[in-house]
Amino acid sequence: MSKAFTKENDSEEEDELALPELPAGGKNYITPAGYTRLRDELLQLIDDERPKVVEVVHWAASNGDRSENGDYLYGKKRLREIDRRIRFLTKRLEVAEVTDPSLHHGRDQIFFGARVTYADEGGRERTVTILGIDEADSSLGQVSWVSPVARALLKARRGDEVKLLTPMGVQDIEVLAVEYPAPTAVAG
Repeated sequence: MSKAFTKENDSEEEDELALPELPAGGKNYITPAGYTRLRDELLQLIDDERPKVVEVVHWAASNGDRSENGDYLYGKKRLREIDRRIRFLTKRLEVAEVTDPSLHHGRDQIFFGARVTYADEGGRERTVTILGIDEADSSLGQVSWVSPVARALLKARRGDEVKLLTPMGVQDIEVLAVEYPAPTAVAG
């Protein structure tokens, strides 16, 4: 059968792009900065990138035979990727609950948005910032509020010892410091 009559299957691509699920019945907490980044990405995709790709696909389609037209084939694939990301961002922003961590500035109890320094049983210190699922970047020392370490730390205070469930068993960790960003002044 000719490839022209077969349905394209993106399931392998979608599996590779598996995105974090929201906890059942949970909220999609996000910081104001994280919300702004996601909203800016969405607007950039809708207002800039997608129209440019549509223009290229339209031009490539007007050139005739589409079966071997690289601009057309790549453009259609890129449009699917953009549309998938737009749908994802739209859904996440609709259910996002913006939470400002600076409201806890000066407190020593751990809530969403805290930057926490803790020591494990071996005395090794780590610092993590507890952020939303869609904004946490582990390479920057950020963890999602639903991660095991964040769940262990939430509601603890400086000086508390908490139990962290790891693949190697339960480990005691001690909270050494809790920080929140300073509130920003609102111009008025």
